[in-house]
Amino acid sequence: MSKGLVSWLFILFSILQMTASSILIPMDAEGQKNHLKAYGITYWVLSKQQKVQWLLNYRGGSFLFPDGESIRKECQIRGVSFEILSDSQANAILDEISSPSRNQDAVILEKPPKIAVYSPKGNQPWDDAVTMALTYAEIPYVTIYDEEVLNDKLALYDWLHLHHEDFTGQYGKFYGAYRATPWYIDGKKEAEQLAKKLGYDKVSKEKGAVASKIRNYVIGGGFMFAMCSATDSFDIALAADGVDICEPMFDGDASDPNYQASLDYSRTFAFKDFTLERSPLKYEFSSIDMTNKRGNVPKESDYFSLMDFSAKWDPVPTMLCQNHTSLVKGFMGQTTAFTRSELKPTVLVLGENKLNSEARYIHGIKGKGFFTFYGGHDPEDYQHRVGDPKTELELHPTSPGYRLILNNVLFPAARKKKQKT
Repeated sequence: MSKGLVSWLFILFSILQMTASSILIPMDAEGQKNHLKAYGITYWVLSKQQKVQWLLNYRGGSFLFPDGESIRKECQIRGVSFEILSDSQANAILDEISSPSRNQDAVILEKPPKIAVYSPKGNQPWDDAVTMALTYAEIPYVTIYDEEVLNDKLALYDWLHLHHEDFTGQYGKFYGAYRATPWYIDGKKEAEQLAKKLGYDKVSKEKGAVASKIRNYVIGGGFMFAMCSATDSFDIALAADGVDICEPMFDGDASDPNYQASLDYSRTFAFKDFTLERSPLKYEFSSIDMTNKRGNVPKESDYFSLMDFSAKWDPVPTMLCQNHTSLVKGFMGQTTAFTRSELKPTVLVLGENKLNSEARYIHGIKGKGFFTFYGGHDPEDYQHRVGDPKTELELHPTSPGYRLILNNVLFPAARKKKQKT
């Protein structure tokens, strides 16, 4: 190659570098090799006091950053695919997205949300998908539990995740299979000691008070995300406020007679008219869960579809459904999916298993805040059991199921738009 050609190529490259003004993080299946870490890059850019544009329904929900050498290097270090765009290329994409004929939109993300994970401090015999997703994506979070919640520390955080939890005081309904195991015995003892320390004579009362504090946090403007048993047990605890639904092996005395008729569904977030499972030997809380009603859903056919919303008119559910596929492989949990007939009419179904007419992924508004419930335990472990090894996300960097979790993490960063109606 001649010196003249080398010089010309160097000048051309320099011109391209000078005209480049944006970095596109593609989020489609073909353009991105690590979707999960792309969310971490986005969070990192926001933490540097830079705004990000989330391009809804454009190439799988891509992100547009201001160009910078430090961002490029960070993408390279974390293994995130990116494209350098000139000013004219970026404007052309934004013009295309803004067209009324396209179901796309650009949402500005302004500030990284402060994230709290509600989880016990000790080791549990199961893992939490959200904690794993945050760790893998390199998004910082703080772990809090009952003491912090009851002492009104939730106000310090923008986004709260409820770890695999039982808010009813029935210790996860694990009594039937695990009551003789050391982890169950120790966990029950620790829960009772914590309740006593916090001034409650029963774990069920203490957990009910925690649920009420979280309810008030959301009503006041917080963002709450829950998976697996934290979804239905949370609403059950709210409905059973002041009602003893626990059998003697859980709290030492009999449950209230005919407690089913005493439930107050007006206090719940998502569910109504559900029937509680009375037997302490059954690994089930109520009729909300579809786990035992899935006889017609073989593993190979267990997929749920994401709903299609208007990006310009319904940006919130559109954000929460961004993905590189509209069909997500299903996965089980103590609470796998939700009975459609027991959803309140104000709740949006974001993902559904049409084969079984079940809701897998739902969202709603409570007061000034938002909540999202996601059925199942681990999006990359079909039937995760107590004591199973945790999922290594290095093996699943493009997981559509885990992407839904991270959509929720970034959601509070979005600039609030004025209603169009």
